[in-house]
Amino acid sequence: MFKAKILLIGPSESGKTVLANFLSDTTETVGGEYSPTQGVRILEFESQNQGSSDKSTCDVELWDCAGDFKFESCWPALMRDSNGVVIVFNPDVPSHLKETETWHSMFISSQGLQDGQCLLIAHHKPGSGDRDERLPLAAHLSRLPLIHSNLEDEPEEVRQAFHGYLGNIVTTLSESREREEMSIIT
Repeated sequence: MFKAKILLIGPSESGKTVLANFLSDTTETVGGEYSPTQGVRILEFESQNQGSSDKSTCDVELWDCAGDFKFESCWPALMRDSNGVVIVFNPDVPSHLKETETWHSMFISSQGLQDGQCLLIAHHKPGSGDRDERLPLAAHLSRLPLIHSNLEDEPEEVRQAFHGYLGNIVTTLSESREREEMSIIT
């Protein structure tokens, strides 16, 4: 069994907590009054490995990180031993598109994570307009997997896409473990 530490990051009021609660089955409620995360919330749950041939489970730590830059001094500690990063942003807020570049630089580039360990979620709030499949993302961000989420209209598609992403993380962990074991043997 693998244990995966996934950071959920992005601008304030982008929907990270709503997604974290949904993906971890902490709550099914969508909407409600906005309450900013202070520092970080850690949600733990078990997930069936999508990409794995043995259908084993993975213990997931989903770190719902505050989007406020006043917590920036805590970020190095949050990044320690993380296996993946999910950047959540609201595509209907123009400043969020620009902020995703900053989040990518601070959390992904600085850790040297591979594209498969990253995921962009364009989180559409309930009642927002049509979702635009083509977003004006910077070149380095457009290489990353992107899913559009709308928990009112297609919650299970969001869950399935996230589980596919977790499958990529488990594959990366498995390959890393195998390389480590081979280096001990040889």
